[in-house]
Amino acid sequence: MNNKESSIWHQTILPSLSLFTSFGTLICCALPILMVKLGMGAALAGLIGAAPWITVISDYKLSIFIAGGVLLLVASFMVWYTRNAPCPIDSTKAKACSRMRSLSRIILGASILIYIVGFFFAFLATSFLL
Repeated sequence: MNNKESSIWHQTILPSLSLFTSFGTLICCALPILMVKLGMGAALAGLIGAAPWITVISDYKLSIFIAGGVLLLVASFMVWYTRNAPCPIDSTKAKACSRMRSLSRIILGASILIYIVGFFFAFLATSFLL
């Protein structure tokens, strides 16, 4: 893998993967618990009727959270590791590089926030809100 492919992998693909796994934690665990807590059991039943795979995913809640956490750690390390990497000299490419770095930080921050919300509702809210 050359330097350009490595940079694209570090700055875009890993943060994006962490975002998708964070959304997975919300779909499998946080959304159903939140809907039940808000008294929307009928809406949850309709959602499960339309997308029955949600209950299958929730059977693997711990594995999903571990995989999501590992991907978040790897993505965080890669964003931190490439924070001082040089951008190209060409002004257009330098602006694109700068935008890509800020976008990857935003995606990573959103992923971490979504993961924390999912973790709260999946593991902590059940004991606090019962």
